[in-house]
Amino acid sequence: MDPALAAQVSAEVAEKMLQYRRDASGWKTCREDNGVCVSWRPSVEFPGKLYRGEGIVKAPWEKVWDCLKPLAGSLREKWDENVTSFEIVESITDTLSVSRTATPSAAMKLISPRDFVDLVLVRAYEDGSISSNATHTEHPSCPTRPGYVRGFNHPCGCFCEPLPGEPSTTRVVAFFQTDLSGYLPQSVVEAFFPRSMATFFTNLRRASTSLC
Repeated sequence: MDPALAAQVSAEVAEKMLQYRRDASGWKTCREDNGVCVSWRPSVEFPGKLYRGEGIVKAPWEKVWDCLKPLAGSLREKWDENVTSFEIVESITDTLSVSRTATPSAAMKLISPRDFVDLVLVRAYEDGSISSNATHTEHPSCPTRPGYVRGFNHPCGCFCEPLPGEPSTTRVVAFFQTDLSGYLPQSVVEAFFPRSMATFFTNLRRASTSLC
């Protein structure tokens, strides 16, 4: 992958994530449970929804980030039930890479296994926050593979934010807008994502105290 183009695309995605993080308008709550709020608004990237999940994790941000960081040998596949495998296909820089993620079947197998190939940028901020920012890409070593439907992550990301004065507490804000592809009823897709995001936070909280 051309490093200059990858850097440009990933920087644009990171800026979009900041815009999503700062813009509180237009969000509609679709699930609220156990201190986690999942909301959505229409995506401008594809004919679907942009989802936002926000919750507090009772662990230092370093431990939370250890569970989230998109690096080789990541803990993600150990705790996230929506990830069966995660690999770095190409490391472009220390903070920029191409990854491939495989997900299991879901929704009582109405959703078959998917795989996603993404350009991923890690960015740190002056306030101590850190984020992963991703969007779908193509890579010559990642053709579609038997048994999986190729899905597409439109600009998405996850913020890990330490809370001032509370060193053992971290706010996590995640944004997803994923095209699962295939022939799925819209009702199945819209039921899956809010539940999946709520489960993501439940498992992250558990992993931040037991694995990291």
